[in-house]
Amino acid sequence: MVYGAEVWQIPTRETNKILSAKMDVLRRSARKSRMERIKNEQVKDIMGVKEKPDIIEKKRLQWYGHARRMPEERIPTLIMEWIPWERRK
Repeated sequence: MVYGAEVWQIPTRETNKILSAKMDVLRRSARKSRMERIKNEQVKDIMGVKEKPDIIEKKRLQWYGHARRMPEERIPTLIMEWIPWERRK
């Protein structure tokens, strides 16, 4: 589901949709409805889910470290350090 996530540009709205889908799966697995007004933290406790670092953010940091260790003539390094000459008109 997160293949190639290190280069995704995810808007906040899409991130919220992903988190909502994750909570929906947890609620269904716990057989708890939104109508029961149980907080997300309680559903996570029921399911035994602990907060772990964001997978996508972790993959981005891994890619950044990998790209920083590349030689300067490699394309990913050139793209990361590229600065545009001027603003588009």
